[in-house]
Amino acid sequence: MTQQLIMTPQLQMAIKLLQLNRMELLDRISQELEENPALEEAGDAIADEQPEEPTEALPAETTQDKEVAIEEKLRDDIDWSNYLDEYNSPGRTHFETETKDSPGYESFIARKESLNDHLLWQLLLSSPSKDEEQIGSLIIGNLNGDGYLVASVDEIAISCGFPVDRVEQVLSSLQTFDPPGVCARNLSECLLLQVKRLGLDNTILIDILTNHIKHLERKNYKAIRSALKVSLEDVISAINVIKGLEPKPGRAFSDEEPQYITPDIYVYKFEDEFVITLNDDGMPRLRLNSYYRDAIRRGEKISDEAKGYLKDKMHSATWLIRSIHQRQRTIYKVMESILSFQHDFFEKGIAYLKPMVLRDVAQNIGMHESTISRVTTNKYAHTPQGILELKYFFNSSINRVHGEAVASTSVQEKIRKIIENENPQKPFSDDKISKLLKNDNIDIARRTITKYREAMGILSSSQRRQF
Repeated sequence: MTQQLIMTPQLQMAIKLLQLNRMELLDRISQELEENPALEEAGDAIADEQPEEPTEALPAETTQDKEVAIEEKLRDDIDWSNYLDEYNSPGRTHFETETKDSPGYESFIARKESLNDHLLWQLLLSSPSKDEEQIGSLIIGNLNGDGYLVASVDEIAISCGFPVDRVEQVLSSLQTFDPPGVCARNLSECLLLQVKRLGLDNTILIDILTNHIKHLERKNYKAIRSALKVSLEDVISAINVIKGLEPKPGRAFSDEEPQYITPDIYVYKFEDEFVITLNDDGMPRLRLNSYYRDAIRRGEKISDEAKGYLKDKMHSATWLIRSIHQRQRTIYKVMESILSFQHDFFEKGIAYLKPMVLRDVAQNIGMHESTISRVTTNKYAHTPQGILELKYFFNSSINRVHGEAVASTSVQEKIRKIIENENPQKPFSDDKISKLLKNDNIDIARRTITKYREAMGILSSSQRRQF
């Protein structure tokens, strides 16, 4: 005799629905509505249901069209055939002897111009030969979204069957096109093309971008000054010009669409209390099809195969509806528990976020941690502090010198504010930030500061320094 856990199909469906986000759930419901005849939306009209009788009879003019009486005296000089045709048409009709082709549907579609289209248009305007057009099209086709050439000149020459010198010549021509810096093979070449376009060929900019790009990345301006034997002021002036250049020429032609987030749940303050509301906007209300349900209940004469098929579909539809309701209730319970733990955060902001783990919510609502993990994945809440993923509220703790621990997210926010308010000419090192936080009753190591700073995309003190 042994005991084992068996995942029933119904339990598998409930778990799968629990971890779906809102858009995936809508897709799953739409798919089930198409495949399962026993499932329907509550708003759909059913054939065997009789509409309610109206309490009052409608006026006669609302149920039938009125006759249009023309009391105007008829004139003999009117072309009545054309008049009646125009009167019966949905809009004004123009009578023309010539037939013109109407513009196609594609003419009304607005589409943003891509980088490839923009470059091909300039290539054709330059009146290229057939060979130049073939090489140029191949080069343009090997550009990435930032406008950089991702294939080598040798590879392009092998693909099109032309000499390398010929490909280099066409590439040099394409590098003069708009936007400036396009078709470059690396960052240095991209910036050099833009500097030359500005007419700054005979300046230290060329030397910096050609030989000292690594020092430029590390903001090691003293090394650049020593190598070029110029003053620090001249180096800083050149750096300011470089800062105005575009490192990604194809950025303006990006076709990436913004990703909009639809929250699964709303938390808003009403008078002195926070209210939780599930987002049911666009969520179809499901029910069992009454026709099939009554057919099985009345025991109509249908084949055993059809009856078994209908029963399976009815069970599937029933479990889908129950699983969706269970999913909504679970999300509500989890959000309610989070609100009880993080009430100060919803009231005052990120500085008051408390450390919390999945186990805290699981024990509070009597569920397993894995269930809480599925609920909080890819689910978003609209709160007074912004739209946040439910995972956002779960974070590790940082010990204080005195008192209870503080959330790591709150510490990251403190680090960001310290760096924002520092002197740009004398930025704080990670060790200095650690000491400042310790004075603020937060005990955190320097290496942890470095990890949080890099996670937020903030440069080191040497790279943040401005002259």
